[in-house]
Amino acid sequence: MKIAVVGTGYVGLSNAVLLSQKYEVKAVDIIQEKVDKINNHISPIEDKEIEEFLKNKSLNLSATTDLKSAVVDANYVFV
Repeated sequence: MKIAVVGTGYVGLSNAVLLSQKYEVKAVDIIQEKVDKINNHISPIEDKEIEEFLKNKSLNLSATTDLKSAVVDANYVFV
């Protein structure tokens, strides 16, 4: 199952990280710096659990600024 999560603030990134433990997740944000951090397993927000998950867990998570490519074949889209 493919899931797109639009927005990588506290709520969006938390959901993306949790869902990506089991499903393919694409996180979308308009800020390239946040996208780059997520793709490098660095949390763009201060949150101990998110930082830990990104650093140590095997997640099926990628981030992009391209909304269309993220949602085109997604089964679910969270906004």
